[in-house]
Amino acid sequence: MDAFYASVEQRDFPELRGKALAVGGSPDGRGVVATASYEARRFGVRSAMSSRQALLLCPNLLFTKPRFEVYKEVSNRIRAIFKRYTDLIEPLSLDEAYLDVTYDKMGIGSAIEIAKAIKLAIKEELQLTASAGVSTNKFIAKIASDFEKPDGLTFIGPSKIISFLEHLPIEKFFGVGKVTAQKMKGYGIHTGLDLKQFGEHELVRKFGKSGKFFYHMVRGEDNRPVKPNRISKSIGIEDTFETDMRERPEMMNEFKSLCEKLEKRLSGKSKEGRTVTIKIKFSDFTQITRSKTSGYYISSADDIMEQVLDLFAKVDTEDKRVRLLGVTLSNFYDADLEKLNNPQLRLF
Repeated sequence: MDAFYASVEQRDFPELRGKALAVGGSPDGRGVVATASYEARRFGVRSAMSSRQALLLCPNLLFTKPRFEVYKEVSNRIRAIFKRYTDLIEPLSLDEAYLDVTYDKMGIGSAIEIAKAIKLAIKEELQLTASAGVSTNKFIAKIASDFEKPDGLTFIGPSKIISFLEHLPIEKFFGVGKVTAQKMKGYGIHTGLDLKQFGEHELVRKFGKSGKFFYHMVRGEDNRPVKPNRISKSIGIEDTFETDMRERPEMMNEFKSLCEKLEKRLSGKSKEGRTVTIKIKFSDFTQITRSKTSGYYISSADDIMEQVLDLFAKVDTEDKRVRLLGVTLSNFYDADLEKLNNPQLRLF
């Protein structure tokens, strides 16, 4: 979905349409931008940015608090549209999913035409826009879906994959966060072609287990199936505090400690996973969870913490006291599933 939270707010409140809008916390405190409208993005406003910094970039920026229950309801309606075309749907978040349309229920026979039909249904029924990526595997489809936002439709066919990836800036690769991108640039890796010069063992030596993923991704190799029924097993750790926390740096230090403890538990069970979930319980006993799925399997405290930081940056804790924090890793490695190889998959 395109600027999902902000687009829902602009749809529901006409006075916000065409305006620079940030969904998130107030700039008067330690608020963080969860999503910015495209009008705001033209000024450099981005998600995970402090609300105060966003206001400096865009003095006319409007702020509204998120309505997660509304976004969840809209997300359910979007998935109902997906179900008309395929039962193989793997949600990544409220506003993103993989679809395997190898066997499409409507008998359309073209992933591109199905993508067009879904985009049209979302626009007509929900008055929102979506961007779709169509390709031979999940990794390429994910990159394609981000390529022509908003309201985009990008097809990357088999003959174009290698050239496309070689010219792609390294920070555009799914699974390469800011920290990893900076590390790669330190090795002279700025594009896919640069990355391709390194062998698998060398990448593993430089980047750990994720190096194997990087080696295959730049070659367009991804045999992961779309998994509509994910294994729900998970390993997590949480801590309830004697005194409520108020300061974000203190919370971040606690998350770091939790990630280190989680790494030990994972090591003891020889587990690696792709989905990181944070849990935050406030002093009034309300609680929220936020999840993020990586493109590769992780288990180290540093890798988990990188995902936690991205998730926590989008949570507004302004004027709130926190009594519990937790971190969970799930979506574990399944050797049988990873051996599956179906090059005929058409996904978006």
